[in-house]
Amino acid sequence: MNRLWLRLGLMIGAVLLLVFFLQFIEIKLTSGGPGAPFQVPSNAEIQNRLYRFMGFSLLMGLGGGLAIGRFVSAPVAALARAARELGSGKMHVRVPVRGSIELRDLAETFNKMASALEQGETARSNLMADVSHELRTPLTVLEGTLRAALDGVLTLDEAGVASLYAQTRHLIRLVNDLRELSLAETGQLNLEKAPTDIRVLVSETMQALEPLASEKKVQMTVEIGDLPPVNLDPVRIRQVLFNLLSNALRHTSAGGVIRVSGERKQPVLTITVEDSGEGLEPDDLASLFNRFYRVDKSRSRETGGTGLGLSIAKAIVEAHGGSIAAHSAGKGQGSCFTIALPADG
Repeated sequence: MNRLWLRLGLMIGAVLLLVFFLQFIEIKLTSGGPGAPFQVPSNAEIQNRLYRFMGFSLLMGLGGGLAIGRFVSAPVAALARAARELGSGKMHVRVPVRGSIELRDLAETFNKMASALEQGETARSNLMADVSHELRTPLTVLEGTLRAALDGVLTLDEAGVASLYAQTRHLIRLVNDLRELSLAETGQLNLEKAPTDIRVLVSETMQALEPLASEKKVQMTVEIGDLPPVNLDPVRIRQVLFNLLSNALRHTSAGGVIRVSGERKQPVLTITVEDSGEGLEPDDLASLFNRFYRVDKSRSRETGGTGLGLSIAKAIVEAHGGSIAAHSAGKGQGSCFTIALPADG
């Protein structure tokens, strides 16, 4: 009963049955009642009855057709109105899920599409606001310094030129990070997958950061056994590991420990980066992978990066079909980042 074609068939059948039933009643009423003798109708009477039957059927057919059409088209008309409103920019519009299975499926699909469009529009607006906010500071510094130099108020010495150069480097890095994040989130990031030894990949990444760890007196250890090669993009996953380890070093004080472990349990490869550093509050965990989010609000853009590192890491891992999550028992309790990747590539 919840199929559209079945409903239409039953409605049309009910209209036809009603037409014939009413015509049968009319014939019985005009025949003189149940006790009256049977009389063969004349040709003229038969013609009149046929004309009445044809007119009555026409009226009932038109009325029933209009009622059925109105009943069936109401959800479709509501969907059309919602689509027009959605096209005009009203991203919050939704349609009620009702009617037959086909119409319910159509309404649910439309609502999912509208939700995705609303989320995309919100993300685009937030991104534009965040980008303009992030670009404003370095561009303002560049403009102010160069204007002062042009007006002769400021003489650009080597330190001044170095400061301007640092601002331009920050802008270039920000633009490159935004481009990479955009490619990853839209599924256009090029992945060059190859069978990769995870232990070697982790060891090489940690070796690159060893001088910084030695300078901060932080110990880094690897606890990954012999694992079969995994099909992934080694350059992109190295970028993710480098970002996680750099963050761990930044937030781990002298004498701390950073431990990287990994295991493979079909069909998932898990890599864990754990540190004994500052730890994270629950509010930080909820927003950690958002664009331009910084745990330390006092950290400047120069020392704190662009605020896109973890967003890019998340996008790269998800482009591989995996996931990344952060855990912490609270401030001063250290942090743990877990990467889960498909073990079969």
